[in-house]
Formats: sequence, C-alpha cells, structure tokens
Amino acid sequence: MDAVVWIVLGVVLAVAEIFTATLFLIMFAVGAFAAAGAAALGAPVAVQAVVFAVVSALTVFAARPVIQRHKQTSSDSGDTTFGVEAIEGSTALVLEQVDADRGMVKIDGEVWSARAYDATQVLAPGERVQVIQVKGAVALVWRDVTTPGELPEAER
Repeated sequence: MDAVVWIVLGVVLAVAEIFTATLFLIMFAVGAFAAAGAAALGAPVAVQAVVFAVVSALTVFAARPVIQRHKQTSSDSGDTTFGVEAIEGSTALVLEQVDADRGMVKIDGEVWSARAYDATQVLAPGERVQVIQVKGAVALVWRDVTTPGELPEAER
C-alpha cells in the first residue's frame, strides 16, 4: 500500500511539473518513485521518507548546474542571438504613428505591433526607433538618438 501512495505522489508531482515548466517538481517526483521502490522492497515508512528526501536532494543538486547552464541567454554565453533576443536592440522604421497605446513598426523586414517605451513619446511614420524590449508580439520602442541615415534595405 505504501508503494501506491508514493507512486501517486510521484505522478501528481510529474503532472504538476507539466504546468509549471520549472524542472523543480520533477526532481521530487523522482524521489517519490525511489521511495515507492523502497516501499516495494518492504522498507519501513521512516526509511521510505529518508529515501525520498535523499534522492530528491541529490537530484536537485546534480541537475541544478545543468539547468543553470542551459538557462543562460545566448548573449550571456556568447552565442549568436536569435528570436526575441535578436530583435531587442535592433533598429526599426515606424510605419504607423507609435504612442503609448498603438503603432506599427518594421523590424528586419517584418511588421510588428509597437508601443512607445516612454508613454510620453509620440513617434511619427518614417522615424527610426530602437527596439528596447519585446513583450509578447508587441515591440516597445524608443526614439533612435543616432544620427539619421539611410536605413538598411530590409527595414524599408
């Protein structure tokens, strides 16, 4: 009977991990499955609890460095940026007036919804802007303070 309780706990933790995506609960699920193994071998409840705690702790300490290494952004690790990280910091062209509520910009040939990073700024069509941050599918932009010049072909 003890093994079934540990298995149920392990499954609950594994399913909860699906919804959190932190890779933290899965380590306790591994501990619960190890305790279920100890219960199946006839270990007393105290030993099962110790097995759960030790295996969970070992899993956390063994997996944490690996998770931290993979959690680094590509800019932290020196790799080439891609996705949203590549867009942040790039230059864009205002297509439709951008203010705190709405706007459209062209970033590397793609049209994006945009909002002014500074709610007091109103950016006119044709202005160059800097992408400060991307939230969802909206680029938060700031008036580009560099000297005006010809935009790259991809931004026209």
